[in-house]
Amino acid sequence: MNLHWHRRDLRVEDNRALSSGDPVVPVFVFDREVLGHAAPPRVSYMLSALESLRESYRKRGGDLLVAHGDPREELPRIAAELGAERVVWNRDYSGLAKRRDAEVRDALDEDGIVCQSFHDSLLHTPGSITTNQGDYYSVFTYFWKKWRDRGKGESFGAPGKVVDVGEMEVAELTDVESGDLPTLADLGFEEPVAEIPPAGAETARELLAAFCDGDVYSYDEKRDYPAQECTSRLSPHLKFGTIGIREVWETTEQAKNDAQTEADADSVDGFQRQLAWRDFYAHVLDNRPDVVVENYKDYQYDIAWRDDPEGVQAWKDGETGYPIVDAGMRQLREEAWVHNRVRMIVATFLTKDLLVDWREGYDWYRQKLADHDTANDNGGWQWAASTGTDAQPYFRIFNPMTQGERFDSDAEYIKRFVPELQDVPSKKIHEWNDLDEAERTDLAPDYPAPIVDHSERREDAISMFENAKG
Repeated sequence: MNLHWHRRDLRVEDNRALSSGDPVVPVFVFDREVLGHAAPPRVSYMLSALESLRESYRKRGGDLLVAHGDPREELPRIAAELGAERVVWNRDYSGLAKRRDAEVRDALDEDGIVCQSFHDSLLHTPGSITTNQGDYYSVFTYFWKKWRDRGKGESFGAPGKVVDVGEMEVAELTDVESGDLPTLADLGFEEPVAEIPPAGAETARELLAAFCDGDVYSYDEKRDYPAQECTSRLSPHLKFGTIGIREVWETTEQAKNDAQTEADADSVDGFQRQLAWRDFYAHVLDNRPDVVVENYKDYQYDIAWRDDPEGVQAWKDGETGYPIVDAGMRQLREEAWVHNRVRMIVATFLTKDLLVDWREGYDWYRQKLADHDTANDNGGWQWAASTGTDAQPYFRIFNPMTQGERFDSDAEYIKRFVPELQDVPSKKIHEWNDLDEAERTDLAPDYPAPIVDHSERREDAISMFENAKG
């Protein structure tokens, strides 16, 4: 019998560590150290996903065993009590996860319990796609050229594929108290302000199917336009593993095969390129775990980030006077999710208009996102800040007004999240920084004037980075 330690794989289908066919007792440990880095939106989403996972096991005649404490202590204890022959899990690639897993392995070894970990959460194992010299890539384009030509492997338990985990034997927890799932309050968290999206494997598969039946064929054309709602919304499911990445790949491959035009097939390629970005940033984190707190890119001198608590607070509150920025920050507050184009805009505004360290923005998003993923979010923030891998050049700075006009020309997205501008013509919204105070007050008395002058701050940002270059 195996003890399967669930972490970021909260599903039974397409799960490598569950693919051996051995009877399994699944367990989830509420790890105090990991919870110390968590926040209400993610914990709320995780609890919903765990409820769905538990129901999946109960339908198979088993249950999800719940434990609280240090997995270095809990897993050996549970394995010994149940007489498990080995403990299996799927790997995570953050620095914290790798350290914890090594210590769990040592603890199990001391008790003579066999353990085995599997590559599961990415399409390609970190270190498997490298330069000809064997180094990790720091430029995505070169990584992508090799990534797209590599076989992706088959999923486990996807419809019509390999092994249906539902046919595997789930060990009964006789005479063992499986434990109740805790509430947010039990874990010391308040209810999130945002409305958290539904979790679970069934929801994930429904999202994937709907996306691949329609929007994936418009993805390349519409993905940058937040009002179009043409993204998959799979990010929290991929974060917590309520759907397997191989199943996502295979389903998009089928969509590509079903494409009616070359443009449709190219659009599916555009979505698959985003899966490659996901792998790329995870590989970067595996190679450089320090990027969570340090710049990936070296400058000769420290970047002279500003200390601007009032500006940061206005940014957090969605009160900067830059409509597309404020819409994005309010979407974060209301949905615990932000459209990717808007994530880039708000991150660039914080780092290039407010001249504030990217780490402040990354930390705020870490607290507010349901789909926060260390590798992806760190990569995105450092890209916007011109400190990361393959980053946006420091002299190429988004103009938030131009971005709003280009990607939300009718201000549909802006008006959805900034109701103070509901009755303002879209043309005036995109000219907000050029209007005089009297006109702004007349049009939207409750919406603020821009807190900084973009043109001035653009020059300041370029000087700041040039000074750091030396």
